[in-house]
Amino acid sequence: MYAVRGFSTFTACLLSLFSLTAIAADTASYPNRPVRMVVPFAPGGASDFVGRIIQPQMSELLGEQVVVDNRGGAAGNIGVEVAARATPDGYTFLLGNVGTMAINANIFTKFPIKPLRDLVPVTQVVDVPGCLVVHPTLPVKTVKEFIAYLKANPGKLNYGSPAPSSANRLEMEMFLMATGTKAVQINYKGGAGPAMIGLLGNEVQVMFVTFSSAITFAKGDRVRMLGVVTSERIAAMPNVPTMREQGFDMIVGSWQGIFVPKGTPRNVIDKLFKVAQETMQHPTVVKRMADGGVNIVLSKSPADFAAFHKKENDRFAKVIKDANIETE
Repeated sequence: MYAVRGFSTFTACLLSLFSLTAIAADTASYPNRPVRMVVPFAPGGASDFVGRIIQPQMSELLGEQVVVDNRGGAAGNIGVEVAARATPDGYTFLLGNVGTMAINANIFTKFPIKPLRDLVPVTQVVDVPGCLVVHPTLPVKTVKEFIAYLKANPGKLNYGSPAPSSANRLEMEMFLMATGTKAVQINYKGGAGPAMIGLLGNEVQVMFVTFSSAITFAKGDRVRMLGVVTSERIAAMPNVPTMREQGFDMIVGSWQGIFVPKGTPRNVIDKLFKVAQETMQHPTVVKRMADGGVNIVLSKSPADFAAFHKKENDRFAKVIKDANIETE
């Protein structure tokens, strides 16, 4: 029995050594085949918006096609697990955001993947401002009028949420607590895209959502944007006041960045960091992000992004505790 156990251990170690050797040999010429970008949400939301913009330029700089792989569901956890369990050779990376990387870990405490442990930060790429939008049939045009309407109709409005753990949900809960009002939460699967469809169809009447997910519909008068969650007005819609201007100092933001599975070779991380930095400074990418109201924010180094990621995780752990959000 001892000999069998010893042989099995030796075999496992040998296979692990062979695997690491194969990965090292493969990454020496990285990349030499298509690279997968896992976007942990369905098409139509801010993560998909950002991923589709950076995909062509990253492909050109890497010299291989970057393929966007939308893996929505479970508040982004499905995509996170796909990326975390991928072979750590650089051929799969995750476009993670504040929800999947800093909020979920403090909500879904039984989820087996721990971003701080199982994924390695490469660089932040953007910060996406949020906004408060309502269905155009609501007789309100300002945040003040909206609050009065909520107070006159307690619990009669539905608000959309991409997930129980989303920044959008936390923003709405903070807003409701601050104003002493009530609304019914309706969760959607797959990210901001499906939740926006719910708002367009009047299944829900209000939601906090990323600005890039709402701008097209707001410009087409299919939703009404009451305020933006940022320190200054956004050039793409300069007539919309900030929440701060209207008495609510809410600046949450939805940052996004690139992560790779733990164990990814350093040379691959450095290559992805360099390519991502160059991609985000390309004129076409800069313009398209600006047109969508997305701010480009780059990390100084992978270590800098790792420190930021840890700080954000700790920050939202406190927010969730203070807001009494139930964990799972």
